[in-house]
Amino acid sequence: MAFVGRRSKTPTWSVRQATNAHAPLHHQRATRQTGFTLIEVLVALSIVAVALLAGLKATGSLSQNAERQGVSMLGQICAENELIRLRLLRQLPDTGNTQIECPQVGRLLVVDLSVRTTPNPNFRRVDARVLDQGQYVLQLSTVMGRN
Repeated sequence: MAFVGRRSKTPTWSVRQATNAHAPLHHQRATRQTGFTLIEVLVALSIVAVALLAGLKATGSLSQNAERQGVSMLGQICAENELIRLRLLRQLPDTGNTQIECPQVGRLLVVDLSVRTTPNPNFRRVDARVLDQGQYVLQLSTVMGRN
């Protein structure tokens, strides 16, 4: 029996299909997949990390400033209290240095009062320095006279 008029069963491929047919399977998949490469993801993560570190540093600075401002306010209260106490004695304070403890909100602040003479014997210069754990917080100065 003769096979007359039958076509052969060889496939007819285009040039593109023919070149892709011999390419490895992972190359065919890579051309179809979209997404980020590992380097792009690492760059994005490093940018986010730098931004978070900058935010953390700014937050730390704000909290330190708030703490310093709170201690300064408490120190000012202590210094003013001691200067008012000297004024209420209604006499010229003695010259010299004295240290007074001033507990405030669970902190132990120390007020260092320094009374010095002035060119006019009727007046004395009074400096009130406030210390918190040995560190100077602030200083208030005034001149007191005879009442």
